[in-house]
Amino acid sequence: MSEGKYSKFLTILLIVVIIAIIALLGFLGYDFYRKYYIEKQNEEVLNQFENQIKNQVNNTTNTITNEINTDPVENIVNPYDNTSNGGNSSSGSNGKYPQMGGYNVMGKIEIPKTNVKCAILEKVTRKSIELAVGIQAGPGLNKPGNTVISGHNYRNGLFFSNNGKLENGDKIYITDENGNRVAYTIYNKYITSPNDAQYMTRNTEGRTEISLSTCTDDTQGRIIIWARAD
Repeated sequence: MSEGKYSKFLTILLIVVIIAIIALLGFLGYDFYRKYYIEKQNEEVLNQFENQIKNQVNNTTNTITNEINTDPVENIVNPYDNTSNGGNSSSGSNGKYPQMGGYNVMGKIEIPKTNVKCAILEKVTRKSIELAVGIQAGPGLNKPGNTVISGHNYRNGLFFSNNGKLENGDKIYITDENGNRVAYTIYNKYITSPNDAQYMTRNTEGRTEISLSTCTDDTQGRIIIWARAD
């Protein structure tokens, strides 16, 4: 009788082990597929982003050429015309950004040491940072002041998963919507509590800087990285 119970116990244990293995393989398979899908999405949207920059440069060149070939009398601004903009051209992009999941793509971040190359979205929400990284605070990409870029720490290596491996002196490259690619050098890294937001409002004394923010592996803290434009 006891042998029968023991045999039944082993059978149940074997079934549980098999189910656990299948569940683990399913989870790993899903995680791999999800990483591949998100990386593919980022690759496609970054191609769109780079093509937009090229088109923007070409349009600007054509505009300058047309202005040179135009009768200069036509370019004189009537100071009494209220509809005139005074001859000032608008800066930045034309407001048409590539989109990812309904969010505007504002730029690209590259971190060679951790093999990161992904889109920077216009803001941080639960959805946006499942797709890429996002701007959480600051004046904007490659502008004087401190721009905070936040991203998830995933087990599969996506986004800021390996920020803990970064050190002072490592490089980060940010490309903005105008096509400017700026190199930043890391000069400070620390772990703080999730409630500490002082790094968001820090004074850079006019220098162009970024702060990268992500959670620690145990989700109990945040890894903060400061980098300054070269």
